[in-house]
Amino acid sequence: MKKIITSAALLALGLSSVALAQDADMGALLNKVREGRITEDAEHQKREAEFLARKDQQEQLLAQERQTQSRLERESARLEEARRNNEAEITRQLEIQRERLGQLSELFGVLQQAAGDARAVIASSHVTIDNPGRMEEIDILVSKASESSELPTLAEIRSWPAQMMLEMVGSAEIVKFPHEVRLNDGTTQNMDIIRVGDFGLVGDGKFLQLKSNGEVAELQRQPSGRLTGSIAAFETQSSGLHPLGVDPTRGQLLNLEIDKPTVEERLEQGGFIGYLTLSLGVIAVLLAIFQWFYLFMVSGKVRKQVKSEVADVNNPLGRVLAVYDQNRSVDVETLELKLDEAILKETPALERFLTAIKLISAVAPLFGLLGTVTGMIQTFQAITLFGAGDPTQMAGGISAALMTTVEGLVVAIPTLMLHSFLSGSSKGVIHVLEEQSAGIIAVHAEKEHANASA
Repeated sequence: MKKIITSAALLALGLSSVALAQDADMGALLNKVREGRITEDAEHQKREAEFLARKDQQEQLLAQERQTQSRLERESARLEEARRNNEAEITRQLEIQRERLGQLSELFGVLQQAAGDARAVIASSHVTIDNPGRMEEIDILVSKASESSELPTLAEIRSWPAQMMLEMVGSAEIVKFPHEVRLNDGTTQNMDIIRVGDFGLVGDGKFLQLKSNGEVAELQRQPSGRLTGSIAAFETQSSGLHPLGVDPTRGQLLNLEIDKPTVEERLEQGGFIGYLTLSLGVIAVLLAIFQWFYLFMVSGKVRKQVKSEVADVNNPLGRVLAVYDQNRSVDVETLELKLDEAILKETPALERFLTAIKLISAVAPLFGLLGTVTGMIQTFQAITLFGAGDPTQMAGGISAALMTTVEGLVVAIPTLMLHSFLSGSSKGVIHVLEEQSAGIIAVHAEKEHANASA
């Protein structure tokens, strides 16, 4: 019981202590609020005093701005009136100008059109390369003829026919002069170039071209040696007539010549089948050369053996005659069989590789046809995917597809001719062997018949 009373007393004492602490905190907070409000009131009073002190100054500034506004409004009204007067004066002056020009406006319109056409010709002309400054006079004439504010002078109008005369004279000239040339690797080089009228440029053994920006550059790829072979000799000449390829279309035909695929590009168009066909052709040619050399040697030895009475076993005819020498005592039928056997032994070497060459000559066109068919399939697949809007791409695909047919024919035609030539040569040697064998049998039969009669 005492413990309970003691605990209650301690709890009451604690609660009274907490209440006293809270009362102290609330009093301090109230004092802080009162002090802050007093401080804010002092600051508000200070701001009000400053505003009242500057009120007169703001009123003065406002009055000044209102005076400025009034002045600018009066100035704006004056300028608006001046603008209306100026527009009326411009309209009146334009009317006076139209009345004074009269039919001259049509004349200057024709002059502007003709001078514009002349400027286009001069800008793309090779004659302008070694005659700089031509475009300035034409540009001035065109600009003045196209504007109504200033009319071209008589001297400026005369510059047009003068430039056209220079163009005609320059088109018949062959001039050599130094000029900067843009090479294909991106660098520039100062070299002596030759202008052939208004048709082309050559330099350093190459064809050059005039770009649209007036720059002279090397062609991306030179045409065939048939055209470039005469440039070096032409550059060294100073007079007389000398051959040189000239493009009268100012580069169009030359560009077409450049766009023609080279032999390497043609072979690449044929693809794997084309390379396979050409490889077979090379093999056939090598076999034909080897066999032709063998037949050439054998034919010489056989002709030599025909003239000799002694059998030499280093040639087919000598080996056949050696068989006769070994079988002089046999009857005619046995001798004939022995000689036929000897000729049959010699035939494979004489007809060696002929079957392979004939097979290649027959298979090569088939390979070419196979490549063409597969190429056409790819071309039509591309047309299905991308359409036939660009005929040049479709034509290029068909051209590449037909290249394998060309390669097949290129292989088949010479191999077929080589087969015919080798077959004829081998048959010639075999014919000599058979002829000599028949003669031997005939002589042996006569001897045997004579012995039987005796």
